Amino acid sequence: MKAYQEIPSTYHEFGNIDLQKDRRAMLTVNGIGLAIMIVMVVGMSFFRPIRALFDMSRGLGPYALRFVVLILGYIVYIVLHELTHACVMRLAGGRDVQFGFTGMYAYAGSEVDYFDRSAYFCIALAPLTVWFIVFLVIGSCMPPDWFWVLYLLQIGNVAGSAGDVYVTLRVLKMPGDTLIMDTGTRMTFLSQADREEALNQ
Repeated sequence: MKAYQEIPSTYHEFGNIDLQKDRRAMLTVNGIGLAIMIVMVVGMSFFRPIRALFDMSRGLGPYALRFVVLILGYIVYIVLHELTHACVMRLAGGRDVQFGFTGMYAYAGSEVDYFDRSAYFCIALAPLTVWFIVFLVIGSCMPPDWFWVLYLLQIGNVAGSAGDVYVTLRVLKMPGDTLIMDTGTRMTFLSQADREEALNQ
């Protein structure tokens, strides 16, 4: 797991993915995210009916509190998601991690670091993995009327990681020596293989 600040002389760019400007990639990622949300909501409803989220038997206060916690919890989660990316970037040797928000995506990225595939896989999938476990553990302890608050945060975690998983699957098909610069919404790929060979793997 390694990061480079200088590109080896034998490497050259062979492709990129821009989740902000590439309409096809953007629609694919958002479509996958929406499908995940629908499947997770419908699937869980068979075991834990979602009507518990709207239960007002204990009064308006607890009912409203659940939605306030849900909204604030998701805002906090987005920050923690990007901080998790950033922490793994630094652990992999990244020197300059920047944060931003495009209006559609919050992101952590770097314009000076090139990560090898193993580092990139850890960076991309760390938030999904870490927060999936955290929400799973906490959600399993929640009373019925609070279960869906944690589960909706879990859905946000899984669906919101669709872009990370999408790019990871694309990188899996690339040459083993691929280096990745991830600026947050745009990933640039470099390899020693020639362009056609790299794209056809």
